[in-house]
Amino acid sequence: MPLHLQFGTEDLLRCRFAVSPLCETHEAVRTLRRTERHGYHLPWLRRIHSAVSGIDLAPLWLLMPQHGGYTPDFLGPPALESGSAPAGFGEELERVRGTDPSLAHAELVRSLASTPGAARSARGRAMLDDPARAVQELADLTERAWRALIAPDWPRLRDLLEADIAYRARQLAEGGLERLFADLHPRLSWSEGTLSVRTGYRELLVQELRGRGVLLMPSVFVWPDVVSGFAPPWQPAVIYAARGVGNLWQRPTAGSAQALARLLGANRAAVLSALDDPASTTALAARLELAPSSVSAHLTSLRDAGLLTSRRVRHQVLYERTALGIALLSGGAPSGR
Repeated sequence: MPLHLQFGTEDLLRCRFAVSPLCETHEAVRTLRRTERHGYHLPWLRRIHSAVSGIDLAPLWLLMPQHGGYTPDFLGPPALESGSAPAGFGEELERVRGTDPSLAHAELVRSLASTPGAARSARGRAMLDDPARAVQELADLTERAWRALIAPDWPRLRDLLEADIAYRARQLAEGGLERLFADLHPRLSWSEGTLSVRTGYRELLVQELRGRGVLLMPSVFVWPDVVSGFAPPWQPAVIYAARGVGNLWQRPTAGSAQALARLLGANRAAVLSALDDPASTTALAARLELAPSSVSAHLTSLRDAGLLTSRRVRHQVLYERTALGIALLSGGAPSGR
């Protein structure tokens, strides 16, 4: 049955995008044991196998029902803005640690009820008996999972997520919410001020936004699902699969690197390859030992071709690869999911 998110006039003005390393950590933990998510992520799963083998993720998995159900919102609260920069993992984790025990208890009860026998298990009873301790232990475990699963690849993941946001922002500017939601995920639909999300819940759910708007969060590891909800006091959010996931873990071979140089020219290929992290013209020029004017011309050409996007951060312009640029560099065809 669907979840209906009902927009008012103020909600239309309060839709924003955000990137959440905390969200990615929990979706990565969920991916480890959900085989339907493995397809694109098999290279990553093989690589991180030894790093995660020594971590007991059972307490988190207990709160992540495999066939529909509720995961506590306090584990991955919708991302907050942090001044002019997005919140980092440490800031997000502190929000988890600061969860009110009474709220944690209510959400733990709801989550454990989604899995038969979970509330009566030793772990389940311990969480319910001491929710304050459970919050801290779950936060500690989440931090270990972050370091093993996400942190080594976070610059690359962040690039892809932010490139998706740049693409979606253009859709919103050109066609409004109708165009944005039409392309966001096959299980999302927009009609007459209501965003409908097809979910695994048995009953129809209706949530009036009441001026809170919706937070839209691209994710690498949520694929092929879409996650929505977050009851008060949390801001309503939709977590959807970012573009370009299909090529994320592909590495260019020597042959593809040579082909890229023939296609773009050696210097333009070098500029595209050097953007593992967003960088300015000056930084790239120093990194590649090229004249800033030459690098600027190459960046303009690559951006005009849709391989890069740019954004202003304080007093400098940062360039980063788009999903198409990532796919081209990886030697594969771009993939929307």
